[in-house]
Amino acid sequence: MTGLIQVVGGAVVDRLAEPAMLLVARRSAPEKLAGLWEFPGGKVEPGEDPEAALTRELSEELGVAVRLGSELPGEDALGWPLNDRAAMRVWFAEVTHGEPAPLEDHDELRWVPLADPDTVLALPWIPADFPIVRALLAILAVPAGKTSGWNGS
Repeated sequence: MTGLIQVVGGAVVDRLAEPAMLLVARRSAPEKLAGLWEFPGGKVEPGEDPEAALTRELSEELGVAVRLGSELPGEDALGWPLNDRAAMRVWFAEVTHGEPAPLEDHDELRWVPLADPDTVLALPWIPADFPIVRALLAILAVPAGKTSGWNGS
């Protein structure tokens, strides 16, 4: 699996501590992905740290500054497979400055309630992102009063 393109994605939530809402982005291009929902983010540039790449990508795509939380564990050390050429690592992120707007690659942003997994799962996700969405929902599904399992910061 060496030589994979490293991609980073942001699971942008309303707050890192006990998140209630997830920001999702609808692709405007390329044509085969247009209209599908995804985690905003993009490619890590050569020599760039993945966390720095995500911060840069969220600034470029959404016009916001973020504080990164924990990484959503991937299927392996390289992250979540997107295809045979790329893998994505995903971090939780909280907006610290700015109002998210679809500046690049997206035509709509939407906050979806994490307490209603059916609503989140009903969106037409990019197929490679769907397992990540399911993992995110599983990690956040902590019964009231239980503190283990989720540590957003």
